Amino acid sequence: MKIKRISTLVVDIPLTRPHVMSLMTVKEVNYLFVRIEGDNGIEGWGETTFLGGPTWSEESVEGAAAVVNKYVGPYLIGKDFTQIEHLRHFMEQLVRGNHFALAAIELALWDLLGKTRGVPVYDLLGGKCRDKVPMSWSLAAGSIEADLKEAEEMTAKGNFIFKFKTGLKSVEEDAQRIRCVREALPKAWLRADANQGWNKAQALRACALFEPYNLDFIEQPVPKSELDALVCINQRSNVPIMADESLESIQAASQLVKRDAVGVFGIKLCKAGGLLGGKRLAAIAEGAGFPCYVGSMFETPLCNAAHLHFCCSTPQVSLGCELFGPMLLADQVTNEMTGFENGYVLLDDGKPGFGITMNEAKLKQYARSDYYHIQ
Repeated sequence: MKIKRISTLVVDIPLTRPHVMSLMTVKEVNYLFVRIEGDNGIEGWGETTFLGGPTWSEESVEGAAAVVNKYVGPYLIGKDFTQIEHLRHFMEQLVRGNHFALAAIELALWDLLGKTRGVPVYDLLGGKCRDKVPMSWSLAAGSIEADLKEAEEMTAKGNFIFKFKTGLKSVEEDAQRIRCVREALPKAWLRADANQGWNKAQALRACALFEPYNLDFIEQPVPKSELDALVCINQRSNVPIMADESLESIQAASQLVKRDAVGVFGIKLCKAGGLLGGKRLAAIAEGAGFPCYVGSMFETPLCNAAHLHFCCSTPQVSLGCELFGPMLLADQVTNEMTGFENGYVLLDDGKPGFGITMNEAKLKQYARSDYYHIQ
C-alpha cells in the first residue's frame, strides 16, 4: 500500500461576518488542502487552517505549502501509507515543528487508510464513545448588541454554550458583555477566551470580574510564552483556566501539568500535528484529571469531520467543541455539510474515512493557483 502522488492546493474562503479577536479581525480563512493518492487507486484528503497569516501561530498557509511541497512530500512517495505512526515520526525527523503542515498530511493518511479498509476513521482510533458533541458558539461580532442578538438567535436553534472573545476591549467592557448575556440567558453555559490578549494584572482582574457569571473556563489569558504568569493566574483564580496556544506540543502539555498552570486542555488537531498528537494530548489530560475541549480554526466540513472522529472516539473531550466553522463560511468546498442539530455537532456515522468528498469546482473557484503535484 504505497503513496503514489501527493497534491496540494491553497484556498481562501471569506466569512459571512468579521470575527473579532484580541489578536486580529478575521474576514477570510486560509486553507491548505492535501490529497494523497495510493497505488490502490484510492485517495485521502487532509486540511489545515490559518487565521491571518503567522499571527495566531508561527505558521502560515504559504509556509505550510512549502513544507509539504519541498521538505516532506517528496520523501513520502513510495512509503507505505498504512504505517501512519511510523510516517509521523519520519516527518518529524524531516522538519522541526511545523505541526500545521504535518497535520494536513497525517489527516489525509487517515482518510486514505479508512477508505482503503472500508471503515470510518473513528474505528481506527478505538471506536465511538459518543455520536454527537455539544457545540459552543463564539460571540465575536464586536458589540454587546450584536453578541446578545446572536446568542438569542442561536439559543432559539437549541444552542446553550457560548464563548466570548475577549482581550480586545477593556476587562470592564468584557465583563459587561458577559453580564448582559448571563442576565438574558441564565441557563446558558458561558466561557471566555482572551487569545493571549491580557497581561497578568489584567487577567487576574478579569478572573475576579467574571467570577459572578459562573463561567466554565477562561481560555489562554496571557501570551503562551508567559508560563510563570499562567501559573500565578491559575492558582489565584476561582474560574478554571484553559490552555490553547500554550498547548503547542506534548512537551508543553507536560510542563503545563507539572507547573499546575491550567486545569483544562483546548485541543486543535492542526496545532497538535494531527490525530495522533491530539490523542497524546488527551491522554496527558486524562492522567492529570483535566477535561478537554476541542477548538475551531473555521475548518471546512472536511477538517470538521476529522475533529468529530477525534471527539467521538476520545472520552476526555467532555466540555464540547466549537466546530461551527462551516456555519460562518460564505461558501462550501465539500459536497457534504457538517450536521448541526439542537446545539450539537453530529458525527456522520458509518462512511469510510472521514466520509467527506470535495467539490472540485468550488475548490478551483477559491484557489490561489492550480494543484501542486508531487510524485
